[in-house]
Amino acid sequence: MNKRLFLGVCITPFLFACSTSSRKQSATAATSPSYPNNPAKRQDIVLQAMAMLDHSYTYGGKKMHTGFDCSGLVSFVYKESAGISLKGSAAQMAGVTQSIDPSFANPGDLVFFNTLGSSFSHVGIYIGSGKFIHAANEKTGVKTERLSHAYWSKRFEGYRTIFA
Repeated sequence: MNKRLFLGVCITPFLFACSTSSRKQSATAATSPSYPNNPAKRQDIVLQAMAMLDHSYTYGGKKMHTGFDCSGLVSFVYKESAGISLKGSAAQMAGVTQSIDPSFANPGDLVFFNTLGSSFSHVGIYIGSGKFIHAANEKTGVKTERLSHAYWSKRFEGYRTIFA
């Protein structure tokens, strides 16, 4: 199988085939039991997250024109790309998602960190190849990071996904 490199992320053609389905779907359809195994939805999530790179960080931000915080970015990306409503803080998102073994993590899953001395205080979107996209801080905005980076690896709490 041929693989392509996109923004430093190895992408397999199977996982990132073009989607012919409409982007505007109901939350019920988007969170059907087949969601976690739906490559088209995962592709849409990752591509939407990549489109948000370099947007500004704003504490409490949930909109493209005003900026994002970590949970605001995740909420925006999931709603816009897959019609999935994820609201609240990173900890609240962790509460409505399910932990998965790292060997089952796929692009489009969520990654959680303890950055403030409490569980699930930061969230990002896994894009594959050990990388994730998140709204980092006011200085850097939305950016990619490696899970293996010393700061993030010490604070990593795990992968989580949405099951209906």
